[in-house]
Amino acid sequence: MTEPHEDGMPDGLTGPERVMWRAFRIGRTCDLSEGEAARDDPFGPHAWGDTRSVRADVVALLLLDGPPPRSGRVAALKLRGVRITGVLNLAGGEIRPYVELNRCRFEQEIVLPEAHFGTVRMVECAIPRLEAARLHTQGDLHLPRCRVERGIRLTDAQIGTDLLINQIRVWPDRRGRAITADGLVVAQDLQAELIETYGELSLRGAKVGVSLSLRGSVLRGAQQRRALNAPQLTVERSLYLNAAWVYEGSGNATATPPYGIGYTPVQGARRKPVECHGGVRLDDGRFGDAVDLHYARFVLDGARREQVSLRRIVTPELRFNGEPPEEGRVVLNGAKVVTLIDLSTSWPGPGGLSMNGFVYENLVPYGHFPLARRLEWVAAATPEYAPEPYERLATVLRNSGEDADAREVLLAKQRRRRETLPVAGKLWGYLQDWTVAYGYRPGRAALWMAVLWAAGALAFSRYDPQPLKPEESPNWSATLYALDLLLPVINLGQDGYWRLEGFWQWAATVLILLGWVLATTVAAGASRLLRRG
Repeated sequence: MTEPHEDGMPDGLTGPERVMWRAFRIGRTCDLSEGEAARDDPFGPHAWGDTRSVRADVVALLLLDGPPPRSGRVAALKLRGVRITGVLNLAGGEIRPYVELNRCRFEQEIVLPEAHFGTVRMVECAIPRLEAARLHTQGDLHLPRCRVERGIRLTDAQIGTDLLINQIRVWPDRRGRAITADGLVVAQDLQAELIETYGELSLRGAKVGVSLSLRGSVLRGAQQRRALNAPQLTVERSLYLNAAWVYEGSGNATATPPYGIGYTPVQGARRKPVECHGGVRLDDGRFGDAVDLHYARFVLDGARREQVSLRRIVTPELRFNGEPPEEGRVVLNGAKVVTLIDLSTSWPGPGGLSMNGFVYENLVPYGHFPLARRLEWVAAATPEYAPEPYERLATVLRNSGEDADAREVLLAKQRRRRETLPVAGKLWGYLQDWTVAYGYRPGRAALWMAVLWAAGALAFSRYDPQPLKPEESPNWSATLYALDLLLPVINLGQDGYWRLEGFWQWAATVLILLGWVLATTVAAGASRLLRRG
């Protein structure tokens, strides 16, 4: 290109480029579409010829050093139905004009590392690759319904307001990553609803100022990578990995708003769950309001030891009420949650759950969640006996006023512990369980005391002992004597005044020992009831 004319337009521009140049100066859309849906589809098979093509170098010239706007106008690059040839390289540039590209087709990649923009919107565009590490925008970055063939890189990018990539489809780069956004900072919302990725979505160390939404998305891992890899993710409000409501418009197209998805059902709407085909890693994440996994579906490969890893996350609320993974594991080791909202059928079976050090303060079941199923939930997380999950569950139940259920949990803990003991310990454990339920059912101990009292009174009624000191001995009462032997500490005036020999001496000793064990159990149960009151 030669020196520009007085109106700022350089020589050597093609017809479409001249149209784009003039439209830029007045902020008008340069529309090169043909008005026929099939031919204007940026993802379709129809070729776009020279009549609707502009060179990437001319676009870069407009954005980096374009002509001033006409009087009373604001310069802006607005393109529709345009084919951009060559590499659009704006690396390190300061781009002041507003940029909006609709249904455009890029022949080669877009290069934006360390570029500075105001607001960028590319809607329903075909892009071979977007390279935008350390990109800075003062406003939004919008990429809804775009298709990117070889991945997006937003490493350490800083978005001034919102990042919106709803309904985008992204294929992986040569390393198996579809979207690489490690260290990304988004000042407000990150909306990635109904997206489809065919490689890893990486958000390691990313920070989102409000909420991160992946409602209804389908994330697929590639080359043995995870579907979602986001350790140390920080979201000031909520992470939504749940379902979206979508509805069918005319034909087979999904009729959804270009900049957002409806969250309440309308007539003809259907629920589309989020799907993760591959591992999910949210380790060490911090979430200000909630992590929502309602209607989430995790398809894991057990042979590759894939996991839904929530290790050491911190959040006020965890909603775990999606579909249970058929393979792989759900790991909650070290997580800290105030309220756990879950569904009885959402948790995997034995060997598929790990909860070492998992701390939660409240349980809010979504639907019916009986205690027996809750105990199975703990057992699934402890293939080898560990007391901590049982004690945590008992504490939460007791704090919510469910003291009877808390005792059942602690009883289940003792029964699990019994299986780890040697033969003698197991026998003693079975005896404790059968007689007094390890002390967690004090009513049973009181019943045993009544039975022993009746049996002792009946037995001693057939015996006439000799007094140790005839002048000091009370009148013999078999009923009071049996009760005096059973009740420790309390003296009813019978024990210690009679001489027992042979079998009767052994019978009295057995009653004294059983009395200590049973009375202690009854007292412990009563003290728990008093503490609850």
